[in-house]
Amino acid sequence: MTVTGDFKEPARPRPDLVIGREELVAGAREQLSRGGSVLIHGPAGIGKSTVLRALAAEYGEAARTVLRCSATESESHLPFLALADLLGLVLDEVSQALPAPQRTALESALTGRGESTLQRDGLALRLAVLSVLRALASRGPVLIVADDLQWLDSASTELLGFAARRLGGIPVQMLCAARTETEPEAQQHDRHLRASPPETLAVRVNPLSRAQVAELLGRRGYTGLPRSTVRDIHRTSGGNPLFALELGRALAESPTAPRPGEPLPVPTSLRALVLNRLGMLSPEARRTLLVASAGARPTQALLLAAGRANAETETASAAALGLLAPEREGPVVRFAHPLISAAVYAEATAQERRSAHAALSTAASDPIERARHLALAATGADPRVAARLAEAATAARDRGAPSVAAGLGLLAARHTPVDGAPGPDERRLQAAEDALTAGETDLARDIARDVLSRANGPANRVRAWMVVIDAAGQAMAEVDAVFPQALADAGDDPGLLALVRYQLAWRALLVEGEMTKGREEAARAAELAERAGDRRTELLALAFRAQMETLMGHADAPATIQRAMREPQDPRVACDHNGAGAARFRWLIMGDQLAEARTTITALLREVRRRGMVESEVHFLRGLAETELRAGHCGRALDLARESLRLARDTGIGEAATAMFTSLAEAAGGDAGRALALAREAVERAEDDGDLIYLSRALGALGHAHLVAGDAPAAVQALRRVRELEEGLGVTDPARGRWHGDLAEALVRIGEPAEAQDVIDTTRARALRLGRESVLAVLDRAEALARAARGELGAAARQLTSAQDRLAKLGYGLEEARAAYALAGLRTHRPGPASYDEAARLFRRCRALPWLRQVETAATVNPAPVIAPAALDTLAATERQVAALVMEGATNREIAARLFISVKTVEATLTRVYRKLGIRSRVDIVRLAAGGRAG
Repeated sequence: MTVTGDFKEPARPRPDLVIGREELVAGAREQLSRGGSVLIHGPAGIGKSTVLRALAAEYGEAARTVLRCSATESESHLPFLALADLLGLVLDEVSQALPAPQRTALESALTGRGESTLQRDGLALRLAVLSVLRALASRGPVLIVADDLQWLDSASTELLGFAARRLGGIPVQMLCAARTETEPEAQQHDRHLRASPPETLAVRVNPLSRAQVAELLGRRGYTGLPRSTVRDIHRTSGGNPLFALELGRALAESPTAPRPGEPLPVPTSLRALVLNRLGMLSPEARRTLLVASAGARPTQALLLAAGRANAETETASAAALGLLAPEREGPVVRFAHPLISAAVYAEATAQERRSAHAALSTAASDPIERARHLALAATGADPRVAARLAEAATAARDRGAPSVAAGLGLLAARHTPVDGAPGPDERRLQAAEDALTAGETDLARDIARDVLSRANGPANRVRAWMVVIDAAGQAMAEVDAVFPQALADAGDDPGLLALVRYQLAWRALLVEGEMTKGREEAARAAELAERAGDRRTELLALAFRAQMETLMGHADAPATIQRAMREPQDPRVACDHNGAGAARFRWLIMGDQLAEARTTITALLREVRRRGMVESEVHFLRGLAETELRAGHCGRALDLARESLRLARDTGIGEAATAMFTSLAEAAGGDAGRALALAREAVERAEDDGDLIYLSRALGALGHAHLVAGDAPAAVQALRRVRELEEGLGVTDPARGRWHGDLAEALVRIGEPAEAQDVIDTTRARALRLGRESVLAVLDRAEALARAARGELGAAARQLTSAQDRLAKLGYGLEEARAAYALAGLRTHRPGPASYDEAARLFRRCRALPWLRQVETAATVNPAPVIAPAALDTLAATERQVAALVMEGATNREIAARLFISVKTVEATLTRVYRKLGIRSRVDIVRLAAGGRAG
């Protein structure tokens, strides 16, 4: 979007407020720190000046001299003005060092008292500017800060560019900002680079994400906006922070919030950017643009069908004025910026908008779009329009567009007569439930509260209470006062009571931390729902009961899961994150059935994405990430976890749980520092929500992150709290959090092997009862470390070797690698050199970067053996044959077959080879082979 006016940021700018620009600032900071120059560019209002001020404040302190200028469009015709801003205050310091012709020409240009021009004194002026900068740099570093480079007068631009191209080796840096077009591919910044030193880094400032816009609005005081409103602000502003703030201000000043289907109030300050060009169009062309702004995806064909006979010519005129994007591939008519569309629509009268929607209600090919336009063209209650909208909402829901369904449902309620069947409140509640599905919890809660303010019927009131509770998410303690009111409204109705009892099961778990009570409430809810014929609630209650029994290690868990999966099924419950499919996934992953767990969670994720079930998508992305992490695919797990965290932050759903799991993924495949930060965030959020279940998980992630970061005392502190919490909660299945091995290992590191052994013994008893093989193998790994601490090195080595083999067979790649790492570390305590090659190979295969860094550090402290090829001459004939086959990569079984000996003989022979060569593994033999080939 090209903005012709000199539009400045609102009052009270904050140079220190740089939201969503971390990577950009980091790149610019690195360039400046090594003496380079930076050009920041992007469209008007995108935040260039904010970034410029932040960097100038940081790097200006290191410079002896800071030269500044900030040009304006109205003054861009005045020659040498920018140069006067830059050099006017420092010229006296260095003027005597300039040759007389240069000094005279420069003083004449800067003061305007002479007749100096580029044509007359071009060379003298050019050399004078260069000489001034060199003289200033001889006294210390110089930083030139120039904002709005596009408005620099041409004479100053020419002189500055001449000097900049000749500053090699001189401590003069430039930090500039220039306005360029919205389109990233537009290379307008190239001309500004000509006024910058060679190798200047050009950094484009891109639009903010929705979450970043929400953060910006919150920091500027526009708080409490529903997420659906923030979404509209983000879409309308195009992620431009200036436009987003202006829209937020207009909303704050508006006495009433816009209803669904209505535009955001666009303030005059932003409309002015568009209206001067809009006034250059004919009235008919403006009407065509209004129809385009009212359409969801306008095309030339749609405009023609809506009665705009000259649409092609009129849109071409609008494109020439920069209101529409240049025509490219495809038939879509696209505005140059979403704000233009919003301003065109906002400027029209109510009657003009209704006329545009009326035309589109017959022209649009999609029935959902036709129904929406029909509603926006109508006024007052109309049963026919309401029915059409309700049908369209159902179609949108079936297409997997619950957000669209919610908007259509609210429109349907607006046009539904008070005595209609279904009534307006029933349609509002359906819209609220669709909003919950779409992750728009604020909108859902507001709708439900609106219904509760006037509804008298118990069914609608209980249904509204359920929306309020669901909208609270993990922070159920915040709506604790709702439950008595919901129970009172439910009365003796088994169907309504089933709904409330199901939510009470969740309350028992999240607020009270009582799994047994939660299981009992879920059982009561299932019985009541069955009596009322409410299969959906019955299935949800059974799935919740199955989850509790799984976590408790209850023997009934498999049978309850089977009950929850019997026909008839509700398709939406079947793929819901609280449904039987999710309960079965949890059972599978806790039972070490990783392949089946992956298949199950992948199918669930695919289905909820098809249906637009955002909350379930957040959960299932985490579940798939967890499966990949267990399998040792750390890079893939980290990508999935980060995707789930972005979605959670964008929607405000499950942020604590998602931060917790992303911490685990970062600790495995990303960065230990980020893992710690995310774990601390998860702990804080869970504590604020009063959510004991996720608090224990968050503390487990925090303890693990501390362990990976090498802080064993902090790991012990966090994991001891987990142990206390889970004992109180009644969590007995160690496969739930898998923190036990970490606690035991950390205890060994701080010199508490007795407590470590107690953790191992207690956990092992439970794991044996439940058949948790991977947990048992991890406990063996931890116990081996405790044995090594007691000096039982041989037994510890055998136990670690066994644990590594078992974890490999189970498919737990990361845990296998950790066992190999522990085994290599154990060898540093025994006679002979240590080799970390096997651990490094396994961690590299997993892409477990934090662990790989630990291995590299350990290998530096304890280098692997270097074996002379001549050492092979000390081996017997059979030993040499076995060693040679190992060098070729043969397994023990393959060696046995080729030499016609038993596998046990191969193993015994290799043991002798290791002893004679002073090595510890097959990898060392392979290294010997590689060394021989290199020689």
